[in-house]
Order: sequence, then C-alpha cells, then structure tokens
Amino acid sequence: MNKSETENLCGLRKEDFQTTINGKQTDLFILKNSLGNEVAITNYGGAIVAIMVPDRNGNYANVIQGHDNIQDVINSPEPFLSTLIGRYGNRICRGQFRLRGKDYQLAINNGPNALHGGPKGFHARVWDAQQMNDQALVLELVSAYGEEGYTGELKVTVVYTFTNENELMIEYLATTNKMTIINLTSHGFFSLAGIANPTPTIEDLECEINADYYIPIDENSIPTGEIRFVKDTPFDFRTAKPIGRDIALPHPQLILGCGYDHNYVLNRPSLDHLSATLSSPISGIAMDVYTTAPGMQLYTGNFLDGVAGKEGKRYGRRSAVCLETQQYPDSPNHSWPESKGYLYPNRPFESTTVFRFRDI
Repeated sequence: MNKSETENLCGLRKEDFQTTINGKQTDLFILKNSLGNEVAITNYGGAIVAIMVPDRNGNYANVIQGHDNIQDVINSPEPFLSTLIGRYGNRICRGQFRLRGKDYQLAINNGPNALHGGPKGFHARVWDAQQMNDQALVLELVSAYGEEGYTGELKVTVVYTFTNENELMIEYLATTNKMTIINLTSHGFFSLAGIANPTPTIEDLECEINADYYIPIDENSIPTGEIRFVKDTPFDFRTAKPIGRDIALPHPQLILGCGYDHNYVLNRPSLDHLSATLSSPISGIAMDVYTTAPGMQLYTGNFLDGVAGKEGKRYGRRSAVCLETQQYPDSPNHSWPESKGYLYPNRPFESTTVFRFRDI
C-alpha cells in the first residue's frame, strides 16, 4: 500500500478501534520510527495489529497477523492473535498448581488444561494506555485477587518501544501483594512474507534457534518433565533451516503437537545474545529475537484455519510462526530451577524481548 493513499502505512483508522467495554475505552496507537516504519497496537489485549517494514524491493509489507477493527479483534476465531498473554502463558496441567501447601484451580479452556491465562486472560482485557511519544506506548493493568482462579493482586506494566534500528522492544514489569505465578509474553503471529489472500505458509521461512534442548510434551501438550537434546531430531534449529523441512516427519513429538508447538531451553538468554532468527526468501525480511526469558515456544500456526484478518485476507494453517519468549510451560508443577514461574511480594517480575527487523 502506498503511503500517500492513507494517513498511516498500515491503512488502519483509529475510529475503527474505538469503543467502550465495561466503562473503559479502546483505541489504536501507531508507533513510528525515524525510518518511517510503523507498529500499530490496540489496548484491547495489547494486540499488535500491524508491523510495517520494507521488503527487499523497498515495498512495505505487514509482517504480523492482526485485524483492522476492534470488533474483529474482540470476536476473533483466534483469540490470542498477536496479543499479550497472562497471567500465565502457555499451559497449566488440568489448571492446577500448589503454592505453600494450598491448591489452586484455574479456568479450563484448552481440553483439560488452562491456556494463556484463561478465557478472560490479559488478551481479553482493556489496558490503560498512554502513548509517551511517537515511538513508545505504555500499557497498564491490575488483575484482581482471584481473577481466573489466580492468587494475589497483580499490577502489570508493558512498554512497547519501536526504535530507530527497527527493533520492537517489549518490556514487562509486574508486582504482586501475595505469592502467585506468572508467565507474561506476546503471542505475535509473524508472517514475514507479508499477509495476502491467501497468506503464504511459513514452511519456506528459514529458522534458527539458539537452543541445545527442548521440552517434550504428552498427548495433552503438557511437558513430560524431560528436557531433551535437539541433536539428531527434527527440533534441531541450531543451524538455520526451512521450517517445513522436517515438520511432516513421523516423529512422535511432531505428531503430538500437530507440528511444532514446543518450548525451547534458550542458550544464554540475554539482550546481548541472539536467541532466534527468522527470514523469508520471498520478502527478504529477517527478524532477530533477543530476550531475557529462559524459554521460547515455537508454534507454527498448526491450528489456524482460514481466519479472516486485515482487509479480509485469510490466515490459513501454518501461515504464521510464533516465537513466544517465556517461562517454561507448566513450570509450577515441575522442578526446573531456571524457570519456576513464581512471583513474590517485593520482588518485581521483569522481562524484556526485542524483535529486530532487517534485510537478509
């Protein structure tokens, strides 16, 4: 889309994202960097609805799946489409966990499990929003004691910053007044070849993940408790390869996940060390991921089924890949010292992830 045809590169209008839900206003916020590129975010669920960067020919491409109005965001067949996730991202086995001798039961919304904070998790909340300048947006939320079954009142701040280096930085900060569990992430559905009708599959995307180990799952997509070496398995992305190269192999874990839907144990997670890279041979756009989180879920859009997205363009099966930086799934029910998923009073939760867009 030519910039002269619309006020914003993404073609989205603020008025299409404005409504009132339980007395709170929704809106659209456009972040623009000095290069003229854009990120569009709504405060309903913190959903990223567009990321506009140039492809190898200098034409702008939207590289994330989203909707073009608030009602479609609210009623999306994929409720987590590029939204914030909380209180606890990924799955909790049977929605149950124990803290200090007391058992807690969460809302069940994924077979027998709790998924992504429950049906009324952070993806379905209106966040308080303040755009600080052209390049930064602050979202805040208070999650009440007992909400979706969680203990403790949780205060959350998420800061989006779109830098002049084409980096979308997402910073998470949370505090609680009582011990609880936490796993915050952004569930971006990235389509680096751009969205179209239909949107291209991600099987040709080159993917590299800086992880020697991954976490296998059972028939309900719950971690078995093992941590397995990726070597000599379809889960080895230590050297870049097309996502589709091994995705159809009859490996038991690929069968259980209907493709890739597994958490990786990141090597040396920090903002100084690359955790993952995606690149599209079609668009020439690459995305580098840096994070302080210990794990990252690779999800290959196995359950997308033709969702009607921006401008009516279809998001079919495996048309997006998610790199969800996070604590390990179901951590409170396992004994992983590097990822417990606990939050204590007077000990703030802090995590940062950077998605850097560049040419191949």
